[in-house]
Amino acid sequence: MERIEELNRQWELQLNIQPRKPEPAVSKAPSDTTEAHGAKENRDPKAPSDPTEARGAKENRDPKAPSDPTEAHGAKARRPSLLADMALLLVKITSIALIFILLFTFLFGIIRYQEPAMSPAIKDGDLVLFYQYTSAGYLPQDVIILEYGGRRQARRVVATAGDTVDITEAGLIINGALQSEPEIFQNTERYQEGVSFPLIVPEGCVFVLGDSRAGATDSRVYGCVRIEDTLGKVMTVIRRRGI
Repeated sequence: MERIEELNRQWELQLNIQPRKPEPAVSKAPSDTTEAHGAKENRDPKAPSDPTEARGAKENRDPKAPSDPTEAHGAKARRPSLLADMALLLVKITSIALIFILLFTFLFGIIRYQEPAMSPAIKDGDLVLFYQYTSAGYLPQDVIILEYGGRRQARRVVATAGDTVDITEAGLIINGALQSEPEIFQNTERYQEGVSFPLIVPEGCVFVLGDSRAGATDSRVYGCVRIEDTLGKVMTVIRRRGI
């Protein structure tokens, strides 16, 4: 009897069962373990597995390293270009130096003046740049470079071929005219053991004097100078006194 009553209760409980409550939504997960395994295999092996690790890797990256592969390729390509630029610069410097050597060997000359005979125009210690082309000849008041007694000297042309030169108590006379020389501060006088005056300058020669007339070794001592024996005409003076 008790057994029958227990079965009736179970039957009633089954008839009075309440409907199931809906389960809360959960995040979508791979429906198949194979799908989850495939996603894991397809992940970039170089990518960090942890967000913290990814941030640390980004912060620790070398700031000098190029961020773009094309940038790295461009930096690599610039190296040969830099070497080519340096080689080109070296060629230019060598060419300029060679041009200067040729110019100052065949066309120009430079000397360091070491006497007071041309003061104040050229002083002791000045650098004198001169032009070596002498076939055109010279004009009065040109300053030329010549060699006498094994030393180079600068002297001023006062008379050219065909001119008559005389030195008297009045001063320097060219072709009968007393010369006005405002830049000369000393009297022009003859030397007792020098050449005789008056004289006529021969063809192809010039008569030269030093600006510092007292004691200067010039044409009053060695006579007229042949143009072919001169070294050139002074172009400019670089003052080095006091440096």
